[in-house]
Amino acid sequence: MNYPASLQYSRDHEWLSQEGDIAVIGITDFAQHELGDVVFINLPEVGDEVTAGEAFGDVESVKAVSDLLSPVTGIVAEINEELMDSPELLNDDPYANWIIKVEQVTDTEELMSAAAYADLCETEA
Repeated sequence: MNYPASLQYSRDHEWLSQEGDIAVIGITDFAQHELGDVVFINLPEVGDEVTAGEAFGDVESVKAVSDLLSPVTGIVAEINEELMDSPELLNDDPYANWIIKVEQVTDTEELMSAAAYADLCETEA
């Protein structure tokens, strides 16, 4: 599995990249692997509030429907509309295909380093 050291991770298998005041959020390689082929994604609206640890959308795969849990609290600044037509991009490269961008970010205390996240994934595999 691939866990870029430049990113931060949540226990719920989302990644976060900080771009100035904006947090870019997606699902990890572990998450897309566990889901299998992604066939649909349900995203929030720009301006919606997201809360750390709570669902902001869901992703449907050939195996199941899984909630997308926000790793931080904030306001949705942008959604990746390309995923609406091509959700399988999350399987192709989960780190190049972000899901939402969040501004006014708080509640980042639970985020993990790549090494800590890799350890977590080993216990869940």
